[in-house]
Amino acid sequence: MTQHTNPAARIDVAPEQACPIAPVVDIVFSRWTTPILWALHEYGRHRFVELERRITSITPKVLTDRLRQLERDGLVVRTYHPEVPPRVEYEISELGRSLGPMFAALSEWSVNLDTVEQARREYDTKERPGGRRAVRRG
Repeated sequence: MTQHTNPAARIDVAPEQACPIAPVVDIVFSRWTTPILWALHEYGRHRFVELERRITSITPKVLTDRLRQLERDGLVVRTYHPEVPPRVEYEISELGRSLGPMFAALSEWSVNLDTVEQARREYDTKERPGGRRAVRRG
């Protein structure tokens, strides 16, 4: 990240807008976005029911909503085939594929998850001032 050293050059920006990657995080890391994109990238084009079977813990309504949003964001392409019965397929777009290096970097970072869990255990068992223990959240 780039830091500004000249306080006069700083522009007052709302904290939620100060981080330039915040909008990217909002788009890419919304609940269910990563499993959907991963499935489409890893296994290719899917019909709705195939995605529903692959991502077993997602509800049909949520899957429909997320696919619509991903299509709207340009990360997924929906293809309607006017057959009897009609067939609809979803695939990751080129824009969606461009997220691959970011997902690969996050996958590499995942080796740190055991360290994160250890830090959480240590934090949760640490004695606090006044004889209280930390309260585990989430």
